[in-house]
Amino acid sequence: MRRTRGTLLAITVIAALGAAVMAACGGDDDGASPTATPDGGHTVGALKVVTTVAPITNIVRNIGGDRIELTGIIPDGVDSHTYEPSTGDARTLADADIFIMNGADLEGTSEEIAKENLPDASKIYKLADNTLSGDDPADGFLYDFSFPKAEGKPNPHLWMDPEYARSYARLTARWLGENAPGDKAYFDANLAAFEGVIDQLDAAIEAAAATVPEDNRKLLTYHDSWAYWARRYGWTVVGAIQPSSFAQPSAKDVADLIDEIKEQGVPAVFGSEVFPSPVTEQIAKETGAKYVTQLSDDAPPGDEDAPEHTYVGMLVFNMRTLVEALGGSAAVFDGFPVENTYTQG
Repeated sequence: MRRTRGTLLAITVIAALGAAVMAACGGDDDGASPTATPDGGHTVGALKVVTTVAPITNIVRNIGGDRIELTGIIPDGVDSHTYEPSTGDARTLADADIFIMNGADLEGTSEEIAKENLPDASKIYKLADNTLSGDDPADGFLYDFSFPKAEGKPNPHLWMDPEYARSYARLTARWLGENAPGDKAYFDANLAAFEGVIDQLDAAIEAAAATVPEDNRKLLTYHDSWAYWARRYGWTVVGAIQPSSFAQPSAKDVADLIDEIKEQGVPAVFGSEVFPSPVTEQIAKETGAKYVTQLSDDAPPGDEDAPEHTYVGMLVFNMRTLVEALGGSAAVFDGFPVENTYTQG
């Protein structure tokens, strides 16, 4: 159940009173690094950072490492566009120092709840909005099938392009350093390590994509999250099955897509693990396209403690799925480093 503004603000007041009591009991404000004392798996005094979707949470983890206390409030595989934060999310935000979100209208009402509960609303940081601006098709925000320009909300899935993930990491390092200046050198070192893997990932994607026959470099996905990836690597996004309302497509939508797939000669249709839909399989059957059950834009593979459960692991999983389904080779990803890169300690 969604809480009212008055109830949520009450949580903020309680948190503020708690902070005042803690300040009266001691502590310093000389800008030094937080004390790294283990406390139930967290670090006492560490910068408390709240994020949203799993890929962003993992990017922030790779920069902040174990010098931050990190909580992602949107669970893996949950529709972030329509996400309604819970009472627990409000409490988490009331106890946080900063909130790092994607922005570009991705995260439902998360920003509203953060403004009502974060002790300092100026500590809300938006990654997409600080990476792109404007609507230049060459390098600005994109509007497309599920994100029409008439509605004024751009496609928010910038992180699917590794270069924008690099921007996200750089912004994160800057914001963490501003809020925990004693750990700035640590954050910067973690950024350098993460960027090294991004360099490898970008080169590997380009190499693997080049093995796909040129006529097959077309994407028809359920969820419209591949626009920035396609722009970077020169592919064509033919369409998206999910309409801008995020409901199931209408009979007319389906018929139009079937005609488009036949006309374009799209070899494969890609479903989504986040948005399961029998319509995708139906479209594949009626067009003769191969049906590939899932791509992922916000759920890294494996269990949470698996080495591949990372932003990089998600992109590598997607590349293997996509490239091989379209007649290319993903051999370049054999043995690719997908684990977290941050330094312990």
